[in-house]
Amino acid sequence: MYPRFQPLQLLLVIFAGWINRHQLDVIEYLQEENRLLKERLGGRRLRFTDAERRRLARKAHTLGRKALKDLDTLVTPNTLLRWYRELVVSKWNFSHRRGPGRPRVMQTIVDLVLRMALENR
Repeated sequence: MYPRFQPLQLLLVIFAGWINRHQLDVIEYLQEENRLLKERLGGRRLRFTDAERRRLARKAHTLGRKALKDLDTLVTPNTLLRWYRELVVSKWNFSHRRGPGRPRVMQTIVDLVLRMALENR
């Protein structure tokens, strides 16, 4: 009735379980480290650079709101996801394609218009 594992399959299942447990231990350690850092800050605000905000926003987006609520993050999940939305907006606003503005009028045209204005009051 029980599924029979081949020795290689059994070894693979044991190895996968060990890896999973190791990853969970690393996550628990990092969460505890974050808690200690937040306590040390004592309610003071952290100032992130734009590059740091982008890095945190990308990672936060992959986790999603539910997972972020479970974590003890330095920034609220709403703020992290707002940073991600702003990151996407800045990527798709096409400001890098814009030129410096309207091209200047040729000096000869400016001179003609001024001459016409002076001659035909």
